[in-house]
Amino acid sequence: MTIHKEGYTSIALTVLFIFIINALAHYYLPDYPRIIWLVYVISFVLFVTILQFFRSPKRLIPLNDGHILCPADGKVVVIEETEETEYFKDKRIQISIFMSPVNVHINRTPISGLVRFFKYHPGKYLMAWNPKSSILNERTTVVVANQQGKEVLFRQIAGAMARRIVWYVKEGDQVAQGQEFGFIKFGSRVDVFLPLGTKVNVKLGEKVTGGITPLAIW
Repeated sequence: MTIHKEGYTSIALTVLFIFIINALAHYYLPDYPRIIWLVYVISFVLFVTILQFFRSPKRLIPLNDGHILCPADGKVVVIEETEETEYFKDKRIQISIFMSPVNVHINRTPISGLVRFFKYHPGKYLMAWNPKSSILNERTTVVVANQQGKEVLFRQIAGAMARRIVWYVKEGDQVAQGQEFGFIKFGSRVDVFLPLGTKVNVKLGEKVTGGITPLAIW
């Protein structure tokens, strides 16, 4: 299993924490082997969970200019027509993907093209499924335009557990479909805003895979 670069520090701190907890258990609880074994089990589960979170599976991206690929692994929690107030300032189709702590948290570019807009917003840490999280939580907004000038806006949104959003793009960059554009640590959500009339290819509650599942078709 390949580990994403964003996980190195977190994994190292987890190993240090596990080492300290196990050492304290051995020192203070030598007469309670059951408790020591319980500490072992909890330590193992914690370590495996952290590894699972930062895994970076290899994926063959199905490049298709007619598709808008899913930017993240998770579950579709919103499909609706709504007002996008930051960049487009008009009505768009919003599709939101909720990433639980067990999902891969790599974020991928839905289309190839030019990054026309990027902005980072510091903010709160409401639950990722809270509708207000898209305007109040820590987040980034990215807009990419393809060769035909069609634009897609996608937004990383921190959740209650997330405390760090990472991004690898800036305005003026050329990006490829399925390319990593960022990472969110420990539970989060990604919103995608599409032009009205775009054919949505997913359903509410559907599990989707970043860089693989076509969210919509032009």
